[in-house]
Amino acid sequence: MIQTPDKNTNMFIDIRTSLFAIYLFLAGDSSALSNWSYADNPSIAILIVLFSLLVVVYLMNLLIGLLNIAIEEDNNRVSYLIQKAEVNNILAEIEIFYLLPHQKRWQTWFPEVIHYYADADKTRIEIERLIKEGEWDNKEFIKMQEKLLEKLQIKHNPIDNKVILEKLSALEKLDEKLEKLDNEVGNIRKILQDRD
Repeated sequence: MIQTPDKNTNMFIDIRTSLFAIYLFLAGDSSALSNWSYADNPSIAILIVLFSLLVVVYLMNLLIGLLNIAIEEDNNRVSYLIQKAEVNNILAEIEIFYLLPHQKRWQTWFPEVIHYYADADKTRIEIERLIKEGEWDNKEFIKMQEKLLEKLQIKHNPIDNKVILEKLSALEKLDEKLEKLDNEVGNIRKILQDRD
């Protein structure tokens, strides 16, 4: 006796149930295909294997793409500086704990003064960018900053910095808005007290 397939025995009769069967197959439930024997229908077995392989490859590529985006977002200057600080800590530990006393006194390894070479044009461009973004006035190495500005002939008045003035004007606007809100809250309180 052969049973005619219906919606309960064959999920592939309707497009909605067939999509649900594929979803279940993605989740690992292959009961939708249990109505057919794989020995009599080798094409179903081949399709199952192909589906599994293609879905795995597609999902792995999707995962790799998402990881690539996350890595690009994390690959910025802050993480670079953190890694550089970690390397410096490791170097400091090596100098403190693993070098012999006579090695610590070697002038070739630990000179009194370290000279850096910097292109004047690139340095001027970088300092002007820092001034423009408001990152130059950080209260560190003030004498060195003054000497750099003097040598590179950059005119900078920290009191007249546009970025700082813009931030101050934004803060003043926020203060005005807060005062308005306080006045409105006070008015609402008076109205509520008058009602009582």
